[in-house]
Amino acid sequence: MMNSQLVKDMYTLEEQIEEIQRGNQTLQNEVIMAYQPFVARCVSDVCKRYIHQEHDDEFSIGLIAFHEAMHLYSEEKGSSFLAFAQVIIKRKVIDYIRKEKRQYIQPLLDVEEEDEHMENPEEISIAKKNYQLEEEAWQRKQEILELSKELKQYKISFQELAEISPKHQDARESAIFVAKQIAADQTLREYVLRKKRIPIKKLLRIVPVSKKTLERNRKYILTIFVVLTGDYMYLNEYIRG
Repeated sequence: MMNSQLVKDMYTLEEQIEEIQRGNQTLQNEVIMAYQPFVARCVSDVCKRYIHQEHDDEFSIGLIAFHEAMHLYSEEKGSSFLAFAQVIIKRKVIDYIRKEKRQYIQPLLDVEEEDEHMENPEEISIAKKNYQLEEEAWQRKQEILELSKELKQYKISFQELAEISPKHQDARESAIFVAKQIAADQTLREYVLRKKRIPIKKLLRIVPVSKKTLERNRKYILTIFVVLTGDYMYLNEYIRG
């Protein structure tokens, strides 16, 4: 079994979950501890109020649900672990509140019951749209955090990226084009994933870009490549325009 700190430093959250499912109890405890704020946020979304981690029973229900999600999750389900865990947490908390017969505002996961409390169809539409926008904003934030962690493997920081990114539109488009060529070519893609750098000599034979330009924009190209080849649904939208 791999060292938990090594797993946390080198692998994505989904890969950490796989390690937990193989029996890494230490890593499981560390992940639960690290994601308590995430659990609290999910529970708060259901209860529509601040959740105190020590005094609110709903938070305990959320933690139990998070633990359950870790052992039920599979990447074959087609979603990130956090998206999957969020659904499990909210369902469990809703079930708990129903059993306790407490007053609460139903989250938009249960659309049909939510609609019953809203007489105005326009109000329903606005509420759903706002919820979706908030959810997408949160997912983008999670992707950015995950990207920041992954870029460390390429020795790239966001601060550095802001300074060296191409300033002109045509230069950015050229760099994105190069990144797409790398991502589309299996040999080049595997080289970058293994070496954590772009194969400049090989690229010069297939892209109409000078060596000087490739060297100057190499970290920006690598960043685009990481987004294109990773699980970054929302960040990919920015690249596609």
